[in-house]
Amino acid sequence: MKTALKILFAAIFIWMVVMTVRTSMQVSLWSSWNAFSGNPWAVATLYDAYFGFITFWVWVAYKERSMWLRILWLVLILCLGNIAMSFYMLLQLHRLKPEDSLETLLHRNETQ
Repeated sequence: MKTALKILFAAIFIWMVVMTVRTSMQVSLWSSWNAFSGNPWAVATLYDAYFGFITFWVWVAYKERSMWLRILWLVLILCLGNIAMSFYMLLQLHRLKPEDSLETLLHRNETQ
């Protein structure tokens, strides 16, 4: 299961980086902002995404002991979204020892 999660989050990370770079090379976010912000579904989707980012960050804040890391991850998640979230998951999965269960992934590391 750990390998499957690593593959999943690596795929999300790569896909989001490629799509973000490709899209930003085609259309500037700021040049299309008025059309975007005028669409109620686009705005609702943006709120939905950011509430999801905040929800994920609450777990990150629980896992991380350092206030600086909590703040850093908040900024990264709010600015990069799923790119930062999938990278965080890859870091957490990489830190697991072979004998660790997936439950270990969810809990705060007491030795941090």
